[in-house]
Amino acid sequence: MNPPSLRAAGLSRRALLGGAVALSTAALAGCGGEPGTPGTGPGSPRRGGRLRAVFAGGGANETLDPHLANLFNEASRAKAVFDKLADYGSDVSIVPRLASTWEPNTDLTRWRVTLREATFHDGRPVRAADVLHSYARITDPKRAFRARASLALLDLRTSRAVDDRRIEFALTRPYAEFPNLLASFGAYVVPEGTDTFDRPVGSGPFRFESFQPGRSLLLKRYEDHWDGAPYLDELEYLIGNEESARINALLGGQVEYAHDITPTSARTYTGDDRVNVVAMPNSTMQGFTMKVDRPPFDDRDLREAMFLLTDRQQLVDTVLSGAGQIGNDLYGKGYQHYADDIAQRSPDLDRARFLIRRAGAEGLRVNLDTAAVASGFVEAASTFAEQARQVGLTVVPTTGNKDTYWRDILTNGSLASYRSGAMPIETHISQRLLTDSTTNATRWTRPDFDALYVRAVSSTDEGVRRQAYGDMQRMLHAEGGFLIWGFADFLVATAPRVGGVAANAPANTLDWARFDKVWLG
Repeated sequence: MNPPSLRAAGLSRRALLGGAVALSTAALAGCGGEPGTPGTGPGSPRRGGRLRAVFAGGGANETLDPHLANLFNEASRAKAVFDKLADYGSDVSIVPRLASTWEPNTDLTRWRVTLREATFHDGRPVRAADVLHSYARITDPKRAFRARASLALLDLRTSRAVDDRRIEFALTRPYAEFPNLLASFGAYVVPEGTDTFDRPVGSGPFRFESFQPGRSLLLKRYEDHWDGAPYLDELEYLIGNEESARINALLGGQVEYAHDITPTSARTYTGDDRVNVVAMPNSTMQGFTMKVDRPPFDDRDLREAMFLLTDRQQLVDTVLSGAGQIGNDLYGKGYQHYADDIAQRSPDLDRARFLIRRAGAEGLRVNLDTAAVASGFVEAASTFAEQARQVGLTVVPTTGNKDTYWRDILTNGSLASYRSGAMPIETHISQRLLTDSTTNATRWTRPDFDALYVRAVSSTDEGVRRQAYGDMQRMLHAEGGFLIWGFADFLVATAPRVGGVAANAPANTLDWARFDKVWLG
């Protein structure tokens, strides 16, 4: 991102799968249109046709309210029908959407946003009043919208519409990373006064046609979208909660896009002319959390030993079936501000044994909390336990309640399985690593670290901010509680005649599960 004192024009999850219900075979069997022709290439972009995309769904409780979007299919549908002021690029830097520019005042406590010329599907222009209404709805303390915490820095009582296309946002403290707020997951703009979404009206590239919760959503091209009309005439979302159902629907010609396939399926259908697999690197961070405020991991030597006993490549090969890359105990590999100058850790069992002896932890037995809340969690725990055994530690995978797992590991235990989707490194730090962070699973509390964060987000000098982010990551790498062993690819499968699916788009970024730039050959 450019320094915040410059105009933003021209700047370049966690997503959940929970809540799935039984496979909607009727939705798949009843979808209209002719199946794709196997083996045909997508060619150059062209207009026309209906693309049918199958996702896991949420049953009868599915909603088209973009502020409630939580499942992968809800997130994709929200970006098809609505727009945000900004969104995440492939490196999770911020790219403008409905906002054409953003500029701060000298102390970074007020930001002026200019809207581009855009219209809602009913022809009304997108105005400052629509943005203020949307953000007020999201931050309503009586509601449970996902973006509420991200927008908590806004002081909407003293924010104002300068005119129809300019908004002056007041903040509760200086914040150089203000554009991150505009791109927050779920921070979509809806027309002023909107609070129901039976027939949603947005400003996105597709307009609403029909909806059957838990079965299908049909959208049509919006010709007047500010970013250009989609290539597709129609976009249909269908539901298949089992991965096997999604891949079989693709193989049978019932859909042209199958979301979220396993590495096993990707390997199985390599070379099959009915399937094109698209990998989206760095979509999900994989790791373990060690609580640094309690025994045994309040000992820095023992934490370093845990880092050094870990065979990251083995975990990637076994748990991710090779569909990913190793981590270096830092979040956000490949993202903006990532400290790629820090040397990659590799296993050093002799050094690990020495540190364990120095920590007085020989023969240590410790529970590793895990649960079937995410793909590979239980397998990763088992593999890691085998690795720890080589240096004399007994790590005991302990399966918890998957319905309360994420809440439980915030305060209980000392070692736990963990993962995260894409977000800016600043957001990861603010939500998980500050003394007052609400989801601080490692219990990392360091005043000097907090001060570095304040320096980073309070400076208009990009060099100062870059140095502060680097210093924070060096501190975490040396003595933090996140053992980040890998980054998983996200995999989707398409019919060969589908073109334009982005291959370099981590889950939850702008180009992931995006269909306005996709075409049928």
